[in-house]
Amino acid sequence: MNKHLIIACLACLGTAAAAQEDEGLSLMERGAQLFMEGIMRQMEPAMDDFQGLAEQFGPSLRSFAQEMGPALQDLLDEVKDWSVYHPPEILENGDIVIRKKTPEEIETASEPVDI
Repeated sequence: MNKHLIIACLACLGTAAAAQEDEGLSLMERGAQLFMEGIMRQMEPAMDDFQGLAEQFGPSLRSFAQEMGPALQDLLDEVKDWSVYHPPEILENGDIVIRKKTPEEIETASEPVDI
């Protein structure tokens, strides 16, 4: 009896899938499409916020890239391993300093952390 019920359900699914394919999309394709549409609806507010930030900071970033781009490229070519440096600091006078870690700091940072 259970075998007949399973066969009937599979036949119904096959018929539904065939009907969907006749309309251009399989059930899997339609499911994927609905999934993507749902994700896009969920992400829409975040994308709007991101676009606003891009419009706000875009001119400043373009100016920074034009003026500092060559110097930053030279710096990137010079430094091979950024893990041996501390994050940049901005001093009170506006200078930006990138300090190199001491050998002890480098060794401590590379030790595995027990959880």
